[in-house]
Amino acid sequence: MAEAALGRGLRPVLSADQRVIGLALGAAGLLMLVALVLPLAWLLVRAFEDAQGRFVGLANFAAYVTTPSLAVSAWNSLWTAGLTTLFVVPAAFAYAYALTRSCMPLKPLFRAVMLLPVLAPSLLPALALVYLFGNQGMLRGLLMGESIYGPIGIVMAQAFYCFPHAALILSVALSGADGRLYEAAAALKAGRGRIFATVTLPGALGGIVSACVVVFTLVVTDFGIPKVIGGQFPVLATEIYKQVIGQQNFNMGAVVGLVLLLPAVGAFLLDLWAQRRQGSVFSGRAVPLEPRPRAGRDWPLFAFCLVVAALLLGVVGLAVWGSFIRFWPWNLELTLANYDFARFDSAGWGSLWTSIRMAFWTALLGTVLVFVLAYMIERGRVAGPLPRLLSLAATLPLAVPGLVLGLAYILFFNDPANPLGFLYGTLAILVLNSIIHFYTVCHLTAVTAIRQLDPEFESVGASLKVPVWVTFGRVTLPICLPATLDIFVYLFVNAMTTVSAVVFLYGPDTKPASVAVIHMDEAGQVSAAAAMAVAILAVNVALKLLHLAGAGRIERATQAWRRR
Repeated sequence: MAEAALGRGLRPVLSADQRVIGLALGAAGLLMLVALVLPLAWLLVRAFEDAQGRFVGLANFAAYVTTPSLAVSAWNSLWTAGLTTLFVVPAAFAYAYALTRSCMPLKPLFRAVMLLPVLAPSLLPALALVYLFGNQGMLRGLLMGESIYGPIGIVMAQAFYCFPHAALILSVALSGADGRLYEAAAALKAGRGRIFATVTLPGALGGIVSACVVVFTLVVTDFGIPKVIGGQFPVLATEIYKQVIGQQNFNMGAVVGLVLLLPAVGAFLLDLWAQRRQGSVFSGRAVPLEPRPRAGRDWPLFAFCLVVAALLLGVVGLAVWGSFIRFWPWNLELTLANYDFARFDSAGWGSLWTSIRMAFWTALLGTVLVFVLAYMIERGRVAGPLPRLLSLAATLPLAVPGLVLGLAYILFFNDPANPLGFLYGTLAILVLNSIIHFYTVCHLTAVTAIRQLDPEFESVGASLKVPVWVTFGRVTLPICLPATLDIFVYLFVNAMTTVSAVVFLYGPDTKPASVAVIHMDEAGQVSAAAAMAVAILAVNVALKLLHLAGAGRIERATQAWRRR
């Protein structure tokens, strides 16, 4: 008895803060289980069952391999993704190099133009290319008899869509150079070519690999572009859509989803390997590199950026112009009739309002969830495996394509035995899916911001008996407010433009605008589809302008402590 009492007395007593954080982590773990782990597990199980739910082993996979169109779609996805990566990454590297390593003029303008494709749905460049190179396109003769509806159109449209993602990653990689290495190379009389090969490229290797991984994954998993401009050229993303929507073959759709998951997971693991290798390149004593003016480098890079910016603006401008055409290509009179969406889609303007509501709640709830969970994982000081498991779960969505996650949600939430089935087809499931789909990037952003703060803030608060949520609200959140706003904008913009993550999940009253673009294009209403895509772009541009207008004031109010 005495030993038992002594044993109870030696047990650690949890503080009120630790109990609150433990309960919150448990709730977050339950959410991740329901919103991510179980749907993916359901998808895995369905791939080994037949339509009646009987276990059939590898029969579905054997049918997949022996079906010519399905096997060809996998190969088509891989080689178009590889070709797009081969075109985009070198161009993005040159553009990023110009922004970070040159003294050319108009850098802020080129940065702003670079972000335009991020704010637009992926379908917008596909629609613009139809106006240029379609069967009735203005420049169709330049393709020398080849059709834009196929691999040519997919690669061209994906190059526009993926370029800013690669350029942003490479800009970060190149801006973190250690100036001391270049000074040492110059002192050793190394030529510019050798410095580029032995200092610049190795220093940016992690960013180059990440850019390749991101572009490859975006192309393999994107649904909107091949749906609009792919024609009869099969890829994995459109094959999943055909199996699920066209043939109602959910089991084969699950198999194709798992096949689509393989290259995404492989690319994700390759990126993790590259980041670990890159982590030891720079030391804490690194000196920022400050480029010096050199006409022989700056003006050619300026000309290159001018051409790329003109192409990006031209594609967007062509889509905007096409949205005002009365009837392409027979009647080029300008009109606002294409913006009367009720003439082309039963939801009318309601699709855009649905997307705005979905994006707002995704951004609001997602920002709160991401930042609070990241804070609890980093500063919660809760023992046990749960924080590490949640940290792992937070990085998992980056390797799961939107189509795969959407299909997993169909199989899980639409199962008759699932008590959460009432969520299917509602705005709530669209919001939940969008939060999970874009969770990883936001989590990494929040973790980076929190790690910049001294852990002594929490220690001082604990010694003064200040509850952890008070320290969080009065210290951590205000200091990290710029990062929090970046997360909000990121979630909003991506929820507005996503197609693949929600194409399986909407109901009659919850059709997003991005899905309405696809339906209008399928019905042959290209100008109306372009108008809806332009409306999505306008909403995102307006939000970004508001963010830029308020970001400076917020930074001055919350980040003054960083300046001397």
